[in-house]
Amino acid sequence: MHTVLETQRLTMRQFTEDDVDNLFDLNSDSEVMRYLTGGRPTPREELRDEVIPFHLAVYERLDRLGTWAAESSATGEFLGWFHFRPGPGTDITNIDLGYRPRRSAWNMGYATEGSRALINMGFTDLGVQRVFGHTMTDNAASRRVMEKCGLTLVRTIPYEGSDIIEGSEHGEVEYALTKPEWEACLAGDDRS
Repeated sequence: MHTVLETQRLTMRQFTEDDVDNLFDLNSDSEVMRYLTGGRPTPREELRDEVIPFHLAVYERLDRLGTWAAESSATGEFLGWFHFRPGPGTDITNIDLGYRPRRSAWNMGYATEGSRALINMGFTDLGVQRVFGHTMTDNAASRRVMEKCGLTLVRTIPYEGSDIIEGSEHGEVEYALTKPEWEACLAGDDRS
């Protein structure tokens, strides 16, 4: 297994074909999928035949960009995943940040810890100029994670997905952080 990044409590690694059960368990939790599919699970066959092969193909093309399995550094337990992938038009300087922790990992700071580590790696090692994320307007927990990572609200857009999602009438929000904004935050932290 190829480790991409380690934090104090997390190990982020490439997915393998053996992760079908991990993803199936994660995507079968209706609360985890609440703001993504309205709670509808992802079929095991789709994960095995489409999702994992997609992730594996990205690893072959891009350096440290893609979707990463997140495990507890202490126990090796699968905690969910993070993505740090090219934005529109496969722009590798404008990166889409995302996370999907298991419910057992909620409210423990893992999403913030992993996201901050990816943002730091992107701005220091990968030439990233902007990081953005999006979620449903009503998804307060995901919005808090982005805010804790320094991203700020850019815009609200109508929800155009096909799934029926609670609160979709309020649309989706996009948050973003540029490299100069990140550098200014670091400089401010140094003065404290």
